[in-house]
This record gives sequence, structure tokens and C-alpha cells, in this order.
Amino acid sequence: GCLMAPTEVLARQHYEALLQIGMEAKHSIEAKHSEDQGLCVRPVLLTGSQTAKEKREIYARIAEGDVNVIIGTHALIQEKVVYRRLSLVVTDEQHRFGVRQRELLADKGTGTHVLVMSATPIPRTLAIVVYGDLHVSVLDEMPAGRKPIKNCVVNTSYRQTAYNFIRKQTEEGRQVYVICPMVEEGEMDGLENVMDYTDKLKAVLPSAIRVAALHGKMKSAEKNRIMEAFSRKEIDVLVSTTVIEVGINVPNATVMMVENAERFGLAQLHQLRGRVGRGDFQSYCIFISGNDNEQTMKRLNILNTSNDGFHIANEDLKLRGPGDLFGIRQSGLLDFKVGDIYQDSDLLLTASSLAERIASQDPEEKQEKYRRLYERMKENGNSIDFKTI
Repeated sequence: GCLMAPTEVLARQHYEALLQIGMEAKHSIEAKHSEDQGLCVRPVLLTGSQTAKEKREIYARIAEGDVNVIIGTHALIQEKVVYRRLSLVVTDEQHRFGVRQRELLADKGTGTHVLVMSATPIPRTLAIVVYGDLHVSVLDEMPAGRKPIKNCVVNTSYRQTAYNFIRKQTEEGRQVYVICPMVEEGEMDGLENVMDYTDKLKAVLPSAIRVAALHGKMKSAEKNRIMEAFSRKEIDVLVSTTVIEVGINVPNATVMMVENAERFGLAQLHQLRGRVGRGDFQSYCIFISGNDNEQTMKRLNILNTSNDGFHIANEDLKLRGPGDLFGIRQSGLLDFKVGDIYQDSDLLLTASSLAERIASQDPEEKQEKYRRLYERMKENGNSIDFKTI
């Protein structure tokens, strides 16, 4: 089996977790039964940053069946990787991969079982359309022992109070994320940016608090270095764009503060909130809105009153109207060339139903209908090729 993750940091975390399971199995009182329970996994990590020599050694171990669980990034779908008997493929944070990438991995085995996972909350009816080729299962319960995240939605006048709270949390040994919508000044007026905000926090927080910046314009190696440093508690406050919304697991992080929260979709804000509340400590999410008009605050207060991603997705869907174009791009969802899965939800469901009906038709009847459709399109000078959409 293999598990594909979108970032090297997340892949390494999965690998270390599986190593721990293996270690626990070996040293458990019930170790003699671990083979029967399937706990004696022999994992290996495969990523793009490994040296050519390391990769060749790993390729050989995979081909020989010396390892039975392969964890990695896109490196798993390279031509040089030959699996001995691939039976199960798992893609984590599926929305970060294309459908074709998922298929490439599954095609490396015969009759391979496929499991895709995504933390992006979308209404079940829409999920069935978006992932039409899959059976959809919903996990709507928190892991045992997790404490509900405490939320607050405020305007910019509460910023100093938020800074004081951040200082207090870091002094207690916890860590903090601060999210800005922009990387640097000048991209859009009136919005907070990572570079200036990092300098601002360094000025207002005690010098002992270590503040660092992270954004998508950095090279992969630099991003990985910073995220690893944060994981090792070498950084107290990480100022970032939404590049951290998936692929990072730091149980010691207890505060997520989002500047210009009104500029993000609710699903994306919920995804960001999921970066905290992963450990034994009480966690907090602070949404700071630069726009306190009634409609904006009503939308953000959905997050204030619920930690249930599916409830949030449904409420978000209700709030959207045909003219509500701003902020509807939900991070983590498939990017259709035409349409938006929230704004056009009714149309998508209708199209899905029609497609199902067409698929069940007699092949000859189907062929005749499509022939007439293309002839009519040619007559009208319409050269749209629906296969490219």
C-alpha cells in the first residue's frame, strides 16, 4: 500500500506516525498477535528532495517487496517507481492533487483499491457530484480527547488585545499562527501582508518571542525548513499566507489568528482553523475582519458559533446569491473551468442527474442524439468542444 501527501512535511509526519505504530506493535505485550492485526508495517519514505542514491535504494526495496507501506509526495507516481504488488492507494488532502495524478498512482497496481481523503467540508450532495466516481463517506466526529476550539470574530480595534493574548500563550510555551491574505505590500491596498506584518509583530512582541515568515513565493526547500523549524518549536509565531492550510501538524500550536478574515471563503477559514486544536491544550481561533458591515459579520459569525465543517458549508451555501462573486473561491475544491460548486450547486446537481440518465440509455439512441447535437452546433457556427471543459 502507499500513501501520497501534498507536502514533504506532511509525508514525513505520516511516515513517523507509521514508524511509531510499528514500534508499538513490536514492543507491545500482544506483539505475538500484531501480524494478525496488520500492525507490523514496514514503511519507507520517498520524496523529491532525496538524493539520487537514496532514491535508487528505495526503488529497489519497493520492487523487491522489502517494504510494504510507501509514504511520499508526487515522487510516488514517477516512472522509476515499480511496486511489487500494489493493492491500496491512499491520497491525503486529495484536493491538492489532480484526478489524473490519483489515477497514475492507482494504475501502478492491478485491481487497486483507492481511498482519497480531504478535510475540506462541502455539503454531502455536492461531494457526490465533485467526487462522482467515488463512494462518499463523511467523518463528522472529532478524535477522542480533542477540546473544542474557542472562536472569536472581532474588528481591528481588538488587535492589541489579540497581541497580548499571543504573548501570553507563547510565554506558556505554546505556538501561534498568524495568517495574512497577501505576501507583500502593493498587491492589494488595505490588506495585511506577511512581510510587513512579521516586522510589526517583532516590534510589538518581546524580543524573546521568535517570529518568522512563510509564504508561497519561497522555494520549496526554504518552506520546508521553516515548517520543520516550527514543528521543532524553534519558532514561536509563524506569520504566513494560506500555504499552511494543509500539510502541517503541530500539536503545540494553540492560536490561529486570521487578518482580513472577510477576504477568505468560510471553507478555507475552517481549514485554517484545523491547524490548531491538535494537542492536549485548549486552542483558540481569532478572526479579525477589516470590514464590519452587517453581511460580512453575519457570514463570519457562522464560524464563531460552530466548529462543524459540514454545518458551515451548508450555511455558506444558503448565504450565497447569484451576485455574490467575492470570496466564493473555496480553497481546496476542484477548480472547474466553468462554474463554481457553491454558486452553481443546483445546476451541478441537475447536470449530474442528466448525465446519469444519459449513461443508462441505449448506446445506439445515445449516438443518434449526439450526432444531431453536433450537427446543430456546426450549423450555428458553435465550435465548442465539450470534451475540453
